[in-house]
Amino acid sequence: MEFFSRVHPVVPLALYLPVVGYMLCVSLWQRHLSFVAVTALFLLGVLLWTLTEYLIHRYIFHYEPKTRWGKQLHFVLHGVHHDYPNDARRLVMPPVISIPLAFLFFGLFFIIFGNLTPAVFAGLVSAMTCSITRRIISL
Repeated sequence: MEFFSRVHPVVPLALYLPVVGYMLCVSLWQRHLSFVAVTALFLLGVLLWTLTEYLIHRYIFHYEPKTRWGKQLHFVLHGVHHDYPNDARRLVMPPVISIPLAFLFFGLFFIIFGNLTPAVFAGLVSAMTCSITRRIISL
């Protein structure tokens, strides 16, 4: 599991920035949303990321699992960050976890926002990517 706890800091940027661009293109040209609507929905996505990041960090990352498997999973997801706070390869969530979470969020957003989902999801993913970049730069 150690292998999955290390990720080069550029990986999330390379993975998710094209997704953001694609989602914005879909919003503007396929969904025919106005620039103002896309901007507002994008900002809603940023706000949702801020709230989500807080809730995940507060209630999941600092949850104390009881089982051995739970403790190992928790360590890979977040514990290594506390053991190695200045290791740039442990500052970002591994794609093996972040990609399924991205699909989960997209699905939830689609249930809630329908055809507006791409613009909101672009905001969420952009905020997540900026958050990661900020952490890396602060090292």
